[in-house]
Amino acid sequence: MDNPDNPAEDVLAGVGPRLRALRRARNATLAALAHETGLTASTLPRLENGKLRPTLEQLLPLARAHGVPLDDLVAAPPTGDPRIHLRPVRRSGLVMVPLTRRAGGIQAYKVIYPPAGRSPTMKLQTHEGYEWFYVLDGHARFVLGEREFRLGAGEAAEFDTRIPHWIGSADSRPAEALTLFGPQGERAHLAPAGH
Repeated sequence: MDNPDNPAEDVLAGVGPRLRALRRARNATLAALAHETGLTASTLPRLENGKLRPTLEQLLPLARAHGVPLDDLVAAPPTGDPRIHLRPVRRSGLVMVPLTRRAGGIQAYKVIYPPAGRSPTMKLQTHEGYEWFYVLDGHARFVLGEREFRLGAGEAAEFDTRIPHWIGSADSRPAEALTLFGPQGERAHLAPAGH
């Protein structure tokens, strides 16, 4: 219901249900989200059910945790500008450019792997789900369990991520790939340092 006397109240009233839907789409618990955002586990349900009016200091870490622009949390009116403003994420020597803007479901990233030998570690990882990647430029070194592959531009791989795996550049040039993975893969690849 629109409130012509206080349009800000209308915008803020819709934030709670959007926060709840985003958290549920990611299958995140309140405790996990509290840990990820630095907000208390008692604050989050009050924000989600509208009993607490959200502040910018609360919305910024929530938008970051859910991987959505702040505009999506407050349902800002569309500007008519169809361009997407991509903000790279840097993790463990990788540059990951998110290509999707919604929480939950399949996530798409352009990943730039540093030249071989410049990656801090070749740590094999496992997580639930499946992953797919397509090499856009350069050569990728792909380790899956006991096997190793070298993929060039135009080649793709799909695999069960419960098998220990690692992807990096195969030579002295960076490798660029388009990668698709689900929420478990997103958490595994984008976990903050120290997790």
